[in-house]
Amino acid sequence: MTSYPQRVKLVDVGPRDGLQNEKQPVPAAVKVELVHRLQNAGLTEIEVTSFVSPKWVPQMADNAEVMAAIARKPGVRYSVLTPNLKGYEAAVLSRPDEIVVFGAASEAFSQKNINCSIAESIKRFAPVVEAARAAGIYVRGAMSCTVGCPYEGEVAPERVAYLAGLMKGIGVQHIGVADTIGVGTPVKVRKAIEATLQHFDINDVSGHFHDTYGQALSNTLAALAMGVWQYDTSVAGLGGCPYAKGATGNVATEDVVYMLHGMGIDTGIDLDQLIDAGAFISEHLGRPTQSRVAKAVLAKRASSAVCEAV
Repeated sequence: MTSYPQRVKLVDVGPRDGLQNEKQPVPAAVKVELVHRLQNAGLTEIEVTSFVSPKWVPQMADNAEVMAAIARKPGVRYSVLTPNLKGYEAAVLSRPDEIVVFGAASEAFSQKNINCSIAESIKRFAPVVEAARAAGIYVRGAMSCTVGCPYEGEVAPERVAYLAGLMKGIGVQHIGVADTIGVGTPVKVRKAIEATLQHFDINDVSGHFHDTYGQALSNTLAALAMGVWQYDTSVAGLGGCPYAKGATGNVATEDVVYMLHGMGIDTGIDLDQLIDAGAFISEHLGRPTQSRVAKAVLAKRASSAVCEAV
């Protein structure tokens, strides 16, 4: 029998990673309400926004407004993405509990995404990490394209180990292994995580799986079997990648919670309230939730309501 973790921590990245690519502006009040609904559902880790140039990510231009409006709940950690020192200096004014820096395991993706090489991106992040840690702010790193790249194709585990080593070298405390375009399969994901474990402890590694090819839950299960107990997920399956056409959002938080609870693994999350949060943001965006679990539960609720009305 495989021994799985008894408890799993989920970081909902929907408010940031999920909404950043939306073409129509999402009002700050809606983003704040989404964060409130997520924390009321039991999420204790929420990636709220990013402090990037509005020129590149206009959807996140209200970052300071959103952070200021959140009614912070004790025990909840609010994180923000910071691409450089200028972004960090703006972010720190909003009192984040954690900052996130990011790099790609693919040189081509790094150039397309942040217009610099992997090595240059690390030099850019080094002063950010140093400043954050000096201020007592936790630093999480995200490694994109750890199994596949839209420009280079398959990414070798050695490239993942290289990036993980660079991240560790500048003082990153926790690292996420991301299948950014959702092409990974369990064996490939396991190899990427094994490469990461050359530099980070299992307790400092998380999975970040997109569901483009329907493999995200399988990849989560493979990571669970390795002892990984922390994952990034996105309510309602929000998200995508502007540099990878066709890539879908992160695996839906609702789907992961349903699977984990069915395995007897604790998350501390109320699934019904989580589904309500996903329905709220999906209704605002004018499209159905991408969570299969939410679709099933919402259909069941609707059916029960009809039966009661008859």
